[in-house]
Formats: sequence, structure tokens, C-alpha cells
Amino acid sequence: MPIQVTLDWAGDDDHDDADQTITNVSLGGLAFISQEPLELLQRVRIAIPVLDQDNFLVGNVVWCDKADGAYEIGVEFEHGRDAYRLRMIEQICHIEHYRNEVARTEGRELSSQDAAREWIARFAGDFPSL
Repeated sequence: MPIQVTLDWAGDDDHDDADQTITNVSLGGLAFISQEPLELLQRVRIAIPVLDQDNFLVGNVVWCDKADGAYEIGVEFEHGRDAYRLRMIEQICHIEHYRNEVARTEGRELSSQDAAREWIARFAGDFPSL
């Protein structure tokens, strides 16, 4: 799932971050790939492009490992409820992807609600739990 990561310091609103990709989600946080390393304990805001920009998760960098010419960054959420919010967002992204795939491959135009019903019936049982 693509995300946008912004360093959380005053005056950073001009900072243009490239989209990052989540590699792992756990109860306490997430990991993502970045082209630049981040400092340990650096506070970050994580925005999900499918949501409005006022809806974001906040966490602190707890590890940073070099991997294949980039960096895998581990972030611990400041609030425990954020892990559950992220899982719901991830499901919404899967449902929207399903809706677009059905339109492309089957020519059926589904509403978001109909796509959610179909996706839940077909795939929710295989959706990994935290």
C-alpha cells in the first residue's frame, strides 16, 4: 500500500516526500521502504493517499536498515489504536483495487458498497490478521 511519510517538525509543510511502500504492519507499528535513511527516534507523520491529508498516523523511527539500495524503516505508532486504523485503511485499499479490477477485467461497474460486500465474501477470510 503506498503511503507518504513526512518528517514531523515545525515548518516542514513544504517538504515534498515521494510515496513510500509499506512492507510490514504489526500491532505496534509498520515498516516501509525509503530512498533516504531516517534517524532513530525521528518523529514522522504517515499519510495514506486514499484519505484526506488531515487523516494521518504518527510514530517514531525505531530502526533503519539498508536494503537493496534503499532503506527499510521501522516506525512505532504513538497511539495503539493507529494499528487498527491502518488495517481498516489497508482493507479499503484492497476493496478499491478489487472494484477497479472488476471494472477492467469483467466490465462491471460496482459501487464502493457492492465492491466491499463482494470482496468481504471472497477475500476477507484470507486477509492476514495482526
